[in-house]
Amino acid sequence: MQQVDLTGKVALVTGGSRGLGRAMSLGLAAAGAEVVVASRKLEACQAVVAEIEAAGGSALAVAAHTGRVEELDTLIAAALARFGRVDILINNAGISPAWGGLSELSPELFHKMFEVNTMGPWYLASRLAPHMGRQGGGIVVNVISVAALKPPANMGFYAASKAALQAMTKVMAAEWAPLNIRVNNLAPGNYHSDLFDSAAQNPEYLQGAIDATLQKRVAQTDEILGPLLYLVSDMSAFTTGGTLVSDGGFMVL
Repeated sequence: MQQVDLTGKVALVTGGSRGLGRAMSLGLAAAGAEVVVASRKLEACQAVVAEIEAAGGSALAVAAHTGRVEELDTLIAAALARFGRVDILINNAGISPAWGGLSELSPELFHKMFEVNTMGPWYLASRLAPHMGRQGGGIVVNVISVAALKPPANMGFYAASKAALQAMTKVMAAEWAPLNIRVNNLAPGNYHSDLFDSAAQNPEYLQGAIDATLQKRVAQTDEILGPLLYLVSDMSAFTTGGTLVSDGGFMVL
């Protein structure tokens, strides 16, 4: 990771104020990128920006709800106004409020889930792509989940929304290759984060997550940086339209 140099690059991270998104924002900044930290709560974004600036980096906090296109337009405008370009987009924001059998879930939850997990990443990437093309290219990383690849019971809406984003990634990669834009999926397994650690207060949940991997552990939050920095650096220059799984062997079992 110390060999990755993103100096001169501007990275935009949605859901960038907590959990994996916070680790991504800090890691990209440590690699030299200027970072736009976006999430629903401005104060949380500002806290991450303060950490980046205290370490000598440059960052911008923007409040934006990924499921609201007008706020994504404002996010793009703010990023371009401050830095003049966006080289790297990390579509990390996502929600999973619907847990239960398909017969129990509501249409309202379906729409809410797809607005944030699928529509938002499509809209943000598709509106940034022309800018990236004019500046000579760019990189998009869509954060999906192993649930998209191995859908579990009681997580139908989440798995379907992330699987749809995986398919959208392939279309993005095909359409934007002439613009020198690479687009890939990053599919994490269980990582320590605010959301996971809250659920892991249930010992059975925690043990189930551990047992579901070959490595018999839950990853530390900043372990996401290795896969991420590979995808956003020249190390993956010949990689587009693919899915990088980082799950401790969950997919094997």
